[in-house]
Amino acid sequence: MSVIVVANPKGGVGKSTLATNIAGWLAQQGHAVMLGDIDRQQSARQWLALRPPQAPIIRGWDLVDDVLVRPPKGTTHVVLDTPAGLRGKRLDSVLKIADRLLVPLQPSPFDIAATHDFLDALRRHRHADRVVLGLVAVRVKEHTHATGHLNEFLTALGQPAVTGLRDTQNYVHLAARGLTLWDVAPGRVERDLLQWQPLINWLQT
Repeated sequence: MSVIVVANPKGGVGKSTLATNIAGWLAQQGHAVMLGDIDRQQSARQWLALRPPQAPIIRGWDLVDDVLVRPPKGTTHVVLDTPAGLRGKRLDSVLKIADRLLVPLQPSPFDIAATHDFLDALRRHRHADRVVLGLVAVRVKEHTHATGHLNEFLTALGQPAVTGLRDTQNYVHLAARGLTLWDVAPGRVERDLLQWQPLINWLQT
């Protein structure tokens, strides 16, 4: 079973948007997908409640007394959304089961600083060697100073982003209906699908 964890200690950086769309792509490929949510806000769980029955199936799990419930039988892929401030025992628990860890970050000084500290903590973690790490730049606006600063940070870090996702209302409108980029006509979200292709390639590697 493949487990993809989406994490960043900073709130509001697009973790749930990234997690739900990854789950949507996996479901569209015919996989038995479970979208887990250990964020107390339960954004992913709320999103699943909005998902129309005719869309490719994505199953959820429940959080009981802060303990992760096992995935349903037959699950082949798990996408795990995580809360802000992920650290300590919770970080330990997700890294124990993660195959891939995706860290979304926005081009802002606050997000860059928080992500830098988080990446340092990840590299020191005892389970770091078994997890494939990827960065995804989100809400990117081309030709802005903020995006320039983000690119400088990534260059200094020595780890380029897997891809950059533009700042668009498409994600907002789709999330409000429990949908993903792969649940609508490709022509409506063509530019976004192109930006996702490097991330899909990374997930398939």
